[in-house]
Amino acid sequence: MSLFWRIFALNAVVLGTATALLLWAPVTVSVPVLLTEAVILVGGLVVMLVANAALLRLGLAPLDRLTKLMTTVDLLRPGQRLPASGGGEVAEVIRTFNAMLERLEHERATSSARALLAQEAERRRIAQELHDEVGQSMTAILLGLKRAADDAPAALREELHEAQEITRESLDEVRRLVRRLRPGVLDDLGLVSALTSLTEDFATHTGLRVSRRFDADLPALAPETELVLYRVAQESLTNVARHADAQRVTVALRHADDSVVLTVTDDGSGIKAPREGAGIRGMRERALLIGGSLEITPAAGTGTRVQLTASVPRKQP
Repeated sequence: MSLFWRIFALNAVVLGTATALLLWAPVTVSVPVLLTEAVILVGGLVVMLVANAALLRLGLAPLDRLTKLMTTVDLLRPGQRLPASGGGEVAEVIRTFNAMLERLEHERATSSARALLAQEAERRRIAQELHDEVGQSMTAILLGLKRAADDAPAALREELHEAQEITRESLDEVRRLVRRLRPGVLDDLGLVSALTSLTEDFATHTGLRVSRRFDADLPALAPETELVLYRVAQESLTNVARHADAQRVTVALRHADDSVVLTVTDDGSGIKAPREGAGIRGMRERALLIGGSLEITPAAGTGTRVQLTASVPRKQP
């Protein structure tokens, strides 16, 4: 039954009941109207309006739920659907909306994957150029300064040594940027070694205490999965350094059933509700790239916990 006929039928039932009561009930209306008759008529009108409102609310409730979902749906949190219960146009609208969400989520995941892959390729290119061009040029400058300092008079030697230290510090910074842009240790030694290097570098530059808890029985992961786990850990540590006002950070990687779970927990000021800035939404997009799920919740006591769960395909027997 269509929505029009359903609403028409509901109103017809209410009005028909009221008409039947007026026709066959032993109640008459005097002229002028008596107080008891007025009370009966007003009471009947109120009952009719209440019944009509309740029936319409029941019939249009699916549209209210659909409207609320439309205003809150987020393509970075897939799986938000409404049950298409009942029949008629309302159920068809809900089914159409669910199908549209399915299509938009697929298109968003596809476009995000292309964008992230292009971003990683650009990072790799910049890191390679920094290593090959800038790094080698600064190394040559450092060697030239050393030769000049060896042959320079004592009055000039100290200034050349200072220039050497500045150049050496700049070279170290370029190498650190290269590691952040494209961690070579991830390709060469795997995820655990890359996370260990990342946390050690983070502790050195921020002064925070970092604890690592890595399971020994971690399964072999696809390269894109390892890269997403590494990038989420990297972004989480960056957020801790910028916003958390923390003293201690724990990075954990464990194997649970058919998934690998990365958890970054700090003891900072905590959050009441995570603000969906560019960093958090970028982590959600990366999680979608590997079919994972990202949760950002308050940690026990104080602080924040970022958890990424990535599924691991079962080995075929």
